[in-house]
Amino acid sequence: MTLNLVYPALALIFWIFVIGLVLMKRRRDAFISGAVKPDQVNVSTEAYPVPARLASANFSNQFESPVIFFALIMLALEVKATSHLITMLAWLYVASRVVHSLIHLGPNKLPVRGAVYGVGFLALFGMWLGIVLQIV
Repeated sequence: MTLNLVYPALALIFWIFVIGLVLMKRRRDAFISGAVKPDQVNVSTEAYPVPARLASANFSNQFESPVIFFALIMLALEVKATSHLITMLAWLYVASRVVHSLIHLGPNKLPVRGAVYGVGFLALFGMWLGIVLQIV
């Protein structure tokens, strides 16, 4: 089995763990600083300060379009669509997720974040197209 598509999948999984740690730290900081009390967030997370809410939103983002990515990785491996182009697109998608997160958790400039998201989504579409072309 070729591992060229396993590495970007593992990299994205690692990145999701990193975002989870950022989320835990920001929520912990909110409790320690007294910005929020447990009874304020036991039903809704709206009472958290903005940095914690941004981390929460970004963590949730890691379970949206990445689901398509992981499905495409498995399909690509199954049908042996593991070309250099598919691998490059997979890495491009992972890079776009990392940059998207850094923007989301940092300056949160929506136009830039949206453009980076678009690049990643185009990479996913390219992966899908490459797999389709492999099997037809």
